[in-house]
Amino acid sequence: MDEHPRILIVDDDENIRTMLSMILEDEKYLVESVDTAQKAIEKTDKKFYNVALIDVRLPDMEGIELLTKIKPTTPKMRKIIITGYPTLRNAIEAVNRGADAYIMKPFNMEKVLKTIKEQLKKQDEERKYSQEKVTEFIETRVKELENETTHLKKPR
Repeated sequence: MDEHPRILIVDDDENIRTMLSMILEDEKYLVESVDTAQKAIEKTDKKFYNVALIDVRLPDMEGIELLTKIKPTTPKMRKIIITGYPTLRNAIEAVNRGADAYIMKPFNMEKVLKTIKEQLKKQDEERKYSQEKVTEFIETRVKELENETTHLKKPR
């Protein structure tokens, strides 16, 4: 895991962005925030974020729709939906579109921090798994190439 994970807050409420930013920065996270889905798309096209906290209701697009528009990254950016309008339908749709967690407003900051830490841990596990798979592929391919080379060198 990065020494200081990067978090993107996507919420049109300036007070929420400010409050979350201050608390997360106190926890040593690198935090950026935007007030629209379009700005979030632009940010994620240019930088990698470990976690995105995404409000369901944004002025230019539903947060659930934004889940599918954010640039896919490896390891996968963890996406947490935050909402003051919780419904079962929203929760199911969020998960189906790629949300990794779902948090309701008003926030319990302990729960928010715990959820972020859990998602960062999962991301770190994914990164390690991906690295192991790449290493395994390379080792297997090297053996295949060695066998091919040996086979070609044998007189017929």
